Amino acid sequence: MYYLNPLTHVSLIGQTASYIWESIEAVPKQLGLKPRTEVKMPPPVPLWKLAAATGPFVKLAAFSGAAATILGAYGSHKEYPEHEKVDRKQVFETASRYHFIHTLAMLGLPLCRSPYVTATFLLLGIALFCGTCYYSAFTGDKQYNRLTPVGGICFILGWLSMCI
Repeated sequence: MYYLNPLTHVSLIGQTASYIWESIEAVPKQLGLKPRTEVKMPPPVPLWKLAAATGPFVKLAAFSGAAATILGAYGSHKEYPEHEKVDRKQVFETASRYHFIHTLAMLGLPLCRSPYVTATFLLLGIALFCGTCYYSAFTGDKQYNRLTPVGGICFILGWLSMCI
């Protein structure tokens, strides 16, 4: 009868496992594969630092929003003449609405490819459209109303310039 030595038996299994493991490790080298390199991500940057790095656009939007709020509060508490109250109040509400909408649009300026062009058109639109409407609503003087459509065109060009 033949008896196996347990130490010899373990040694044979160990050698076989070692051979298989070395063969598996050689496959990527034979195929020309390289080990994965670990990509380290930069630490996250706070949004306020990103906004500060994009130029004056967020500050312009903040200033415009403050102006819209001040003018909105003034116009909503102003006493209009009774015979023109509805018309002037409606003109004021239109100016205030457009002012707020385009102030929010100015917050998107850092995301545009040509933010200075867009900012120019939006600011001109606020000045020419909203400014003339505010003036007309507060004073009743309609001499600058011919500039209102020019401001509307500036708004349109500002929105379109966000596309380029």
